[in-house]
Amino acid sequence: MSKIAVCPGSFDPITNGHLDVIQRASGIFDKVIVVVMFNYKKRNSAAFTPEERVDLIHRSTADIPNVEVEFYDGLLADYVEKKGACAIVKGLRAVTDFEDEFQQALINKRLAPGVETIFIASSSENMFLSSSIIKQICGLGADISPFVPTEIFEDLKARLKPERID
Repeated sequence: MSKIAVCPGSFDPITNGHLDVIQRASGIFDKVIVVVMFNYKKRNSAAFTPEERVDLIHRSTADIPNVEVEFYDGLLADYVEKKGACAIVKGLRAVTDFEDEFQQALINKRLAPGVETIFIASSSENMFLSSSIIKQICGLGADISPFVPTEIFEDLKARLKPERID
């Protein structure tokens, strides 16, 4: 029986921090399903459609053979059980992430008792990265190339380029 993990997130857009967690999870599990989900807290700030995010992640993870990418607009616990996964993988950047992630892990355990939540701490070089900060600094004209997968850098730069009003 293969061990399947689900790595959920809004990934708007995927960063090197996300990619690091996905790569590390792929070394632990037989299959990792990266699932793009709708984040109700960020509903008005999406830069990319779910389909675009799936494409960006596909391109960023093309060299990781045991990674699949999908979109799901429902309850994570339902999705995980439908896929036969044994774990939810979440990346943690800082202590501030933990409180929210811990609450989600507890509710997911109640909704899907057979599924564990596994936390993978960000590598030190990625601890400060978030999709929001990528959108912000690119929108202000800064170079985001060190922070995002090379395969999608040009797409992100084109979409998130600064809107100057002179």
